[in-house]
Amino acid sequence: MRAIWNGEIVADSSETEFLEGNHYFPQESVNHNFLRKTQTQTNCPWKGVASYYDVVVGDSVNSDAAWYYPDAKQAAKAIEGRIAFWRGVEVTD
Repeated sequence: MRAIWNGEIVADSSETEFLEGNHYFPQESVNHNFLRKTQTQTNCPWKGVASYYDVVVGDSVNSDAAWYYPDAKQAAKAIEGRIAFWRGVEVTD
């Protein structure tokens, strides 16, 4: 699977975890040069607290377009630390 935004491959892995319609990429498969940590956090009752990144390509910023669960609840341990994308980031195989 690949995550692409603004013509750049932000993540590329054959080892994603698929959950609730989203592919969660291993940290090492993500190009962190395109990510900028934000202060945004959300809470999922069964997965835990998610933290977010902006996806930044050149001068373009896609706010909070990537998220991860740094300390997932037991039911979601398979995605702990992995990064998923939305808000126009194309995830394709």
